[in-house]
Amino acid sequence: MVRRYITVKGIVQGVGFRPFVYKIARENNLKGWVKNTSKGVYIDVEGTIEKINSFTYNLKHKSPIVSKIEEIIIENRQLVNYKGFKIEKSDREKDTVTLIPPDMGICKDCLRDIANPKNRRYRYPFTNCTNCGPRFSIIQKLPYDRPATTMDKFQMCDNCCYEYMNPLNRRFHAQPNACPSCGPKVELIDNCGYKIICIDPIKEAAKFIKKGKIIAVKGLGGFHLSCDAKNKKAVQILRNRKHRPKKPLALMMKDIDTVKKYCNINAKEEEVITSNKRPIVLLNRKISQLPENIAPNNNKLGVMLPFTPLHYLLFDENIEVLIMTSANPSGMPIIYRNKEAIEILKPIADYFLIHNRDIYTPIDDSVVVVTLNKERVLRSARGYSPVYIDIKNKRNILACGSQLKNTFALSKNNKIFISQYIGNIENLETYNRFENILSHIKKIYNLTPSVIAYDIHPNYWSMEYAARQDIEKIPVQHHHAHIVSCMVENDIDDNVIGITYDGIGYGTDGSIWGGEFLLCDYKDFKRVGHINYVRMPGGDAATKEPWKMAISYIYNAYGNEVYKYMPRVLKDRNIGPVLYMIKNNINSPQCSSMGRLFDAVSAITGYTGRITFEGEAAILLESMADMNENSRYNYDIEFKNEKYIINTNRIIREIIKDINIGTGYNFISNKFHNTLIDFSVEMCNIIAEKYKIYKIVLSGGVFQNEILFKGIYEKLLDQGFEVYTHKIIPCNDSGISLGQIVIAGANCEN
Repeated sequence: MVRRYITVKGIVQGVGFRPFVYKIARENNLKGWVKNTSKGVYIDVEGTIEKINSFTYNLKHKSPIVSKIEEIIIENRQLVNYKGFKIEKSDREKDTVTLIPPDMGICKDCLRDIANPKNRRYRYPFTNCTNCGPRFSIIQKLPYDRPATTMDKFQMCDNCCYEYMNPLNRRFHAQPNACPSCGPKVELIDNCGYKIICIDPIKEAAKFIKKGKIIAVKGLGGFHLSCDAKNKKAVQILRNRKHRPKKPLALMMKDIDTVKKYCNINAKEEEVITSNKRPIVLLNRKISQLPENIAPNNNKLGVMLPFTPLHYLLFDENIEVLIMTSANPSGMPIIYRNKEAIEILKPIADYFLIHNRDIYTPIDDSVVVVTLNKERVLRSARGYSPVYIDIKNKRNILACGSQLKNTFALSKNNKIFISQYIGNIENLETYNRFENILSHIKKIYNLTPSVIAYDIHPNYWSMEYAARQDIEKIPVQHHHAHIVSCMVENDIDDNVIGITYDGIGYGTDGSIWGGEFLLCDYKDFKRVGHINYVRMPGGDAATKEPWKMAISYIYNAYGNEVYKYMPRVLKDRNIGPVLYMIKNNINSPQCSSMGRLFDAVSAITGYTGRITFEGEAAILLESMADMNENSRYNYDIEFKNEKYIINTNRIIREIIKDINIGTGYNFISNKFHNTLIDFSVEMCNIIAEKYKIYKIVLSGGVFQNEILFKGIYEKLLDQGFEVYTHKIIPCNDSGISLGQIVIAGANCEN
């Protein structure tokens, strides 16, 4: 007989890990105990060496699918002759980082329960077990036990208590466990605040949906606005009420067969969309009966499957496809409280499907895309967040993240916590959401930062926020953070060539960067190349009006002959004042942004409107391309001031020449994308030859463009480079906080 003391670290709380340990201990006739602690799960077992070896093998290789083991430590101890095996009460220890599990979509077993008329949970919308249901969104403190969640107010009935206490039941220590007798309840409310009296509020809501009504539905992490996606009029009413004229609306489809009916989906995409994370997956749309106003001028649809019992039950009434878009006025954070929803969404929703299981931490839907048969997260939220990264730095650091697509990061004891997507911090409401979630996480981990990292942009909120903190301050350049976030995700600590393409990032020279080639390590970077500068008339205002960037690029290409070569599509614009601003440098900072180059070419090729959502013009330009054209435009690479500069003047001239001879916009888009791919790869070859660095890192929001990303990635691989990109950390500004915290750690480690 021997005794082993085992520590298991990782996502091992709230995922059925203790019941799993109990079961395999009993199967191997082991004595001892298991318990949750802030440092992980502790296991103390006694038995024969053969049985303990079998136990540890199962521990490593057969753990619950939703768990994530990072480390197992096994110690020899003196025998104490335990009499049985039990689950002990959880302990809370100071100065540890316990990994909080994400919320998970409903499992197949629970789905069978709610579909079985003989089951006591038939049609119960809060059915869950240790393999599914809410976690991160309901946790108030650690360790993760029912009294530490928003389920604390629901006293379990005898049947639920029996399941909860039975180690062989899949609801053993399932903290949100509930049933119709003792658990949360659903109500249907009209937009005057009155309760709709009915037997089944979910069935009633489905009836209203079929009549063209808009329903605010409370989910795991907040409210959605929902309507019948096949009803073009209802979709347009929702757009009008939400003031969201063109931005694609997310869809929830009944099942995977429905997804295949309306979208082209490969095996990897099916694996991701049906996973217990249940993200929104961007899929190529088929020509179908779905209204065009779901995603105007877009080849893709954002699709998810139902992720709670409540959502599954909405589809019972012969509904195939629902709009399921975040319930928030444009620019505001997702709404998650019942009273707040009824007050704020009253002008938008006709009815409210609410419940009394409180959401403690709001969280949006995650968004992913599958490219080159690999999952790439574009928005990390429900099912994916929080994210934890191991790093060798014991300082308590706060990284504020970016202005747009904000996340924050905290580090403690060699572990980085990265928050869920919070939103664009452009208003007080989103800023308050940032502060509330940050305060919650700091309290959970008993963490007081001693260092703060923030963006160097002088007009960003984070600069002012950092100035108010009486701790060490480390400003971090935006694009350096992009590249380092990707380096950390791929466990690279060598020097790399970083290509970072995005819309806006404040440069160390005071101009706006966004088409950059950097030599990077964790501590510092050197800018060795970029797209040529042009003026950005009106500053940030130009991001909303692509035609102004078109004027700037055309002026850069033709000088005072600009009117002679102005495309017809731009001639009715008030060009004079914009040219005056450019020529006289009036509120027109220099910019080297790939995002703004996309805006300019979009406007030259017919996009005449005002931007209504981020990336709108660039998405339209990408959607035009069919990539059946292999030709490209000419460009120049010049060497000035120790930097390689991509001169875009010939690109612009040749695009305008193509327009004048009647070349189709789809061919122009093809050639434009091919050109960007070519000059990116050529720049890497030039820089690699000079600096003898052959590891290339790709980051920045423009790499959400699949044509550009795939083209550059594959060509660089073909030419023998080691190429690294993002997988779980978004390539857009949501990844900035990770880069900031690592750079700060590298610069304050002494």
